[in-house]
Amino acid sequence: MTQQKPDFDNLSDRPGHIIRRLHQIHVALFLEECADYNLTPVQFGVLTVLSNGKVRDQVTIAKMIGVDRNTAADVIRRLARRGLLERPDNPADKRTKLAKITAEGLHLVEQVQPGMVNAQQRLINPLSNDEYQRFMELSQKLIKANDHSSRAPWSPSLDDSLTK
Repeated sequence: MTQQKPDFDNLSDRPGHIIRRLHQIHVALFLEECADYNLTPVQFGVLTVLSNGKVRDQVTIAKMIGVDRNTAADVIRRLARRGLLERPDNPADKRTKLAKITAEGLHLVEQVQPGMVNAQQRLINPLSNDEYQRFMELSQKLIKANDHSSRAPWSPSLDDSLTK
């Protein structure tokens, strides 16, 4: 017996709508768990990819968290104004600025980490371990198959040659 493809007439049958709704829920959970830190999930993503101490340019940071360059530039600027990032010059390319996490930024990552974990846990709590594994497997499959169509393709394991 062949399964009929969905017609997507109802919002509840549209994967894009469901994904958007899950994203809204996740952001709300993150903001609730991390309310004391005045930080968004994207800002925490930037701090996370810099928390290993590497110096990175904003294009690399944008690719590592899957946002466009303008969003990354704005987030980096805001985090630098808060003293969470430094903006050293790039000796290899005078047109670009780099970003490096500060000691204050690292301390904030350590403080926010438990709340972020709680938000993730709350999101997936209704799933069994097997369901969670399947959810992640299918989500990653969809990302891998469709990431090329994104305005901001994701390269989470991207690494540049710049170090401490």
